[in-house]
Amino acid sequence: MRRGKADRMSSAAVADGTQATQEIELAISGMTCAACAARVERKLNGLDGVRATVNFATERASVLAPRAVTAGTLVKAVEQAGYGAREALPDADDGSLDTDRAAYLRRRLIVALIFFVPLSDLSISMSLFPAYRFPGWQWLLIALTVPVAGWAAWPFHYAAWRNLRHGTLTMDTLVSLGITAACAWSLYAMFVLDAAPVSQSARYELVHGAGGGIYLEVAAAVTTFLLAGRFFEARARRTAGEAMRTLAATGAKDVCVLSADGTERRVPVNELRPGDTFIVRPGEKIAADGRVLFGQSEVDRSMMTGESVPVEVAQGDSVTGGTVALAGRLVVQAEKVGKDTQLAQLIRLVEQAQAQKAAIQRVADKISGVFVPAVLAMAAATLVGWLAAGSTAEHAFSAALAVLIIACPCALGLATPAALVVACGRGASLGIFIKGYQALELSRSVDTVVLDKTGTVTTGKMSLAAVLPAAGTSREELLYRAGSVEQASEHAVAAAIAEAARAGATLTQAADFTALPGLGARGRVDGVQVTVGREKLLRDEGLRVSAALSAQAQEWERAGWTTVLAGWSGAGRGVLAVADTVKPSAAGAVAELHTLGLRTVLLTGDNEATARAVGELAGVDEVIAGALPADKAAIVTGLRSGGREVAMVGDGVNDGPALAAASLALALGSGTDVAISAADLILLRDDLMAVPEAIRLARGTFATIRRNLAWAFCYNVAAIPLAALGLLDPLIAAGAMTLSSAFVVWNSLRLRQFPVSASPVRRPAARKPGGPARRGEPGPVRNPGSRELTPAAKRS
Repeated sequence: MRRGKADRMSSAAVADGTQATQEIELAISGMTCAACAARVERKLNGLDGVRATVNFATERASVLAPRAVTAGTLVKAVEQAGYGAREALPDADDGSLDTDRAAYLRRRLIVALIFFVPLSDLSISMSLFPAYRFPGWQWLLIALTVPVAGWAAWPFHYAAWRNLRHGTLTMDTLVSLGITAACAWSLYAMFVLDAAPVSQSARYELVHGAGGGIYLEVAAAVTTFLLAGRFFEARARRTAGEAMRTLAATGAKDVCVLSADGTERRVPVNELRPGDTFIVRPGEKIAADGRVLFGQSEVDRSMMTGESVPVEVAQGDSVTGGTVALAGRLVVQAEKVGKDTQLAQLIRLVEQAQAQKAAIQRVADKISGVFVPAVLAMAAATLVGWLAAGSTAEHAFSAALAVLIIACPCALGLATPAALVVACGRGASLGIFIKGYQALELSRSVDTVVLDKTGTVTTGKMSLAAVLPAAGTSREELLYRAGSVEQASEHAVAAAIAEAARAGATLTQAADFTALPGLGARGRVDGVQVTVGREKLLRDEGLRVSAALSAQAQEWERAGWTTVLAGWSGAGRGVLAVADTVKPSAAGAVAELHTLGLRTVLLTGDNEATARAVGELAGVDEVIAGALPADKAAIVTGLRSGGREVAMVGDGVNDGPALAAASLALALGSGTDVAISAADLILLRDDLMAVPEAIRLARGTFATIRRNLAWAFCYNVAAIPLAALGLLDPLIAAGAMTLSSAFVVWNSLRLRQFPVSASPVRRPAARKPGGPARRGEPGPVRNPGSRELTPAAKRS
C-alpha cells in the first residue's frame, strides 16, 4: 500500500442498508515483525463485516465494523491470534508504552553486553584449547550463559512460544531455536562428549570431533545483536510519537469567558462551548475558532499558515484557535471548539495520513514465512538423512546443528539496524536525522521535490529589502526618522525597519507616538512630526508624495514586497520595502537537486507576486501560489496521482498534511512539531543544502542495506547445503556466521565516510526579461482552483 493512498475510513457512522458501521482504533502489542501485523489483520478481517488495516510501524489497527461488533470482540480476536490489544482512546497517552518497551529492551541489552565478552572469550578458549580447561569450567560457562541466553533472550523465546501455540513460525522461532540448540549441544558436549580425555590432535578434534563443539558464544552473539536492533526500533518509535503528543498539549489550557452580565471568569478550555463569548489579551493564544465581536489586533497565524506577516483582525473577522493575538484586546464568540477546531482537524489529518502509510516490509520479514520453515525442514531432513545413512547420532546431530547455526539470522537482523545506526551518526554530523526505514526505501524513487516557501526557502523573518530616499533626503536620515517611530510599534514590518535602522545609528524614542491600525504610525522625532505607513495615510496627513516614490512603491509591491512610505515637513521623504528574504543556500540547494535529476516545485499560501519573486531567486522549475493547508495536501496527492514520486520539504503546521501525503517527507528541525512528526527525514540545520545531502545519504544507506541483505541471504543459500552435507563442523559454522555478521557491520561502517556532496554547484544565470524559461527557472505560476485572490490574501 502506498503512503497516502489508502482508503480513508469515515469516523462517523455510515448507513449500510439497515446496518450501521463504526470505526474503532486498536493499539496492538506484541508484534515483532511485519508478518505479525499481517497475521493480526487476517484474524480481524475474518470476522463478519469487519474491514481492518494493521500498521506495524504505529502498532495500530484501524477497524471498520458493524455496530453489533464491540471493541471487546475485536480485542478478543487479536488475543486469539497471540497478541495483546486494547481500544485506543483519543486522550490516551501511548508514549509511556513506547518508553516502557524501550526501557524493557535496554535492560536486557545491557545485561547481554556485560556477559557477552567474557562468555565469548571463555567459550572459544575452552573449545580451541582443551588443555586450558580447569575443574568446574563447565559450571562457569553455564553461569555466564544463563543471564544472556535465558533472561536477556526471553523476548525471543516468549514470542517463539506464543507463535508456536498458534501454529505459526517467525524469525523469533529461528532465533529462539538457534539459541536453545546451541546451548543444548554445548551442554551435551561439555558433560558427555568431553568427559573422556583428549586422544587426538587439537586440529583433529577441532575439525572432526564433537569435543570442539562449544557454541555458547553463538547464543550470546545472536541475543546481543538482535536485542540491539529491537531496542533501536523501539526507541525510534517512541521518538516519532513525542512531537505529535507535545503539539497536542501546547494549545490554550484555559480561557477567559465573558458572561452575559459582563463578568469575566477563567475556565478550562474544554468547558468552552460554541456560542460562548471569551476574551483574548495581547500575547494569549486564541482558544477556539470564532468571530471577533469587539476589538482589533494583529494575529500571528504562522503556526497555522506558515506565513511570517501577522494579519490584522477587527470586528466581524474570523480567528483560528491556536493562533496568537499580538496586540490589542479581542472579544470573540466561539464557533468551533475542542476537536472541531481547525488546529485539531489539522492534527487529525496528519495522524490519519501517518496511519495510512504502509509499513515497510523489510526483506527479511517478507520471506520469513518461507525461510524459517525451510531452514527447520532442512535441519530435520539433515538429521534424519544422516541417521538413515548409518551415521552416529552425534555426527547427525552435529550436521543438523550446523544447519541451524549457519542459517541463524544474525546477519539478517544486523543488516538494517547496523546501517541505520551508522547512517544516523553520519547524518547527525551533517545535521540530518533519519527517523525510520521509510525514508531509505522511498528516497530512491523520488523524482519531484516540493518546497514550502516561508521558513524553508525563505528565512521566515521580515527584513529590510530596499530603500529609496526622495531628492534632498539621505538614506541615513530616512532610516533614522522612520526607525525611531517604528521601534515603538509591535508590527512585524515596523520591527524589520527598526532593526535595519539600529544597525546604522542610535535611534531616538519618538514622542507623541500614535499607532494607526491598518495604516501606519506617527510620532515626533527631534521635534519633527514623522508619519510612516501607507501612501493613503501620508496623503490624508497632508504630505505630498512624488510620482517617483509612488511608482517605486507600486513596482516593489508587484514584486511581492511590502512597502512603507515615510514623510515629514509637508512631503514624502522616501519609500522602504521589507520582505521575507530567500536563504543564501536556496539557489545552490535547488541546483544540487537538479543535478540529482529531481524536478523542483515551490508551494506556498502567499500571493502570486511574492511566490514568483522567490521562485526566480531560488531557481525552481514551477511555482504554485495561494495554496491553503488543505490545498497543499491535495496538490501533493495530485502530483502522485500523475505518476510522480514526491518529496515534500516543509516546516509549519500547515505543511503537516502535505508532508504526510508525500512519498518522502523532510522537515526542518527549526519548524513546528507537527511538521517534524509527519516527516521521514528531519534537517537539524537551517541550511537548505541539507535537502540534497539528506536524499543522497538516504539513497546510499538504502543501497548499503540492500547489499547487506543480499550478502546475508547469499551466504545462507551457499552455506546451508555445505552444512547439511556434513562439510561444516558446527564450530566452523559458528565462525562463518560470525564472519557474515562482521561483514555486515564493516559494510555499514563504510557509511561513516559516505560522500553527500556532488560536484561544485553553479548557480543558474539570470534570465533576460521576456526570455524563455530554462531548467531551474520557474514556469507559470499556478493558483489552486484558479480563484481570484482577495485583498486580504494579497496582503503580504
